[in-house]
Amino acid sequence: RQHGILGVGPQWHNDGSFVEGTFSHVGYHIIRVPEKGGGTYFAHQGAAFDKLPPEKQERWQRLVSLNSNSGVLHPVVHEHYISGRKSVWLHLGMTGAVIEKLPDGETHGPHKLPFRLLNEEEMKDLFHTYNDLLNAGIKDGYAINCQYQDGDLIMIDNLAIGHKASPEAHKSAEEQGLRIMHRTTVHAVQDFEPGFGLPIAMDPYSGNPFGEGVWLGGGIGFKWDDKIRYQN
Repeated sequence: RQHGILGVGPQWHNDGSFVEGTFSHVGYHIIRVPEKGGGTYFAHQGAAFDKLPPEKQERWQRLVSLNSNSGVLHPVVHEHYISGRKSVWLHLGMTGAVIEKLPDGETHGPHKLPFRLLNEEEMKDLFHTYNDLLNAGIKDGYAINCQYQDGDLIMIDNLAIGHKASPEAHKSAEEQGLRIMHRTTVHAVQDFEPGFGLPIAMDPYSGNPFGEGVWLGGGIGFKWDDKIRYQN
């Protein structure tokens, strides 16, 4: 008989993207390490932002993601509320739309809104670039592949560190060994607001309020690569 939540977190994400404040910190306590391994990748999202070319830094700071399940909006780049460091922040498995705040003076559509939605090709490009950016941290020194030892407790700043489960962590207990992990989340000290005068949430299940572009509701968001898993 299987217990717990299985097969979660295969793509880069931050926990709690479905709530207004997200989580300020998260603890991962390994209770049982599988015999054949099954770790977690962690990446520093401030260092990842620093690796972006200036033109992407500028544009990404004008992007806001919509959680496909709850409709909560979060910035793709934010200034950490304590350190002030700019960090990227995006859930690659539960994002149903990305809103772009247009440069000052520009408008879009018949209602001349200062916002537009990314289309399918733009979403794919953004998600692949984000995935490659955090993956590159393994080689460039701002990400690690944490292989647990019995009793390990990893605490992260959830507004500065993205993570994903290693592929081995999703294999069956019969193949890889039983993996038991307890997760503890810490309540946010403030809402993780999208900025630009946008509301903290919009309805992902209603009609597209921007008229065109990707707008999806559901437990799994935009599927940016047909060859990967999206379970959250």
